[in-house]
Amino acid sequence: MKFAYDIIRKPVITERSMEGLADNKYVFEVARDANKIEIRKAVEEIFGVKVKKVNTVKLPGKWKRMGVHTGKTPAIKKAVVTLTEDSKKIEIFENMM
Repeated sequence: MKFAYDIIRKPVITERSMEGLADNKYVFEVARDANKIEIRKAVEEIFGVKVKKVNTVKLPGKWKRMGVHTGKTPAIKKAVVTLTEDSKKIEIFENMM
């Protein structure tokens, strides 16, 4: 059994993700094995909002180099969560604008 806080890892705070706040779109980093239904239930449980749509994207890890050493950054999965029009705002993103 997955808990909601295991599915939603952290919010993604970038310029591009902040532009979506006007359209009720919020971006989160989520667990790689989470599906859209689990993400929807986790966001509704944690923040107490109504989710209209969930879009996901998998980002591969990148090869990085520090001197002679090479390594790979971890691959992540992002979810763009669209809320319904009558839903309340998510408090984490309120003070970012």
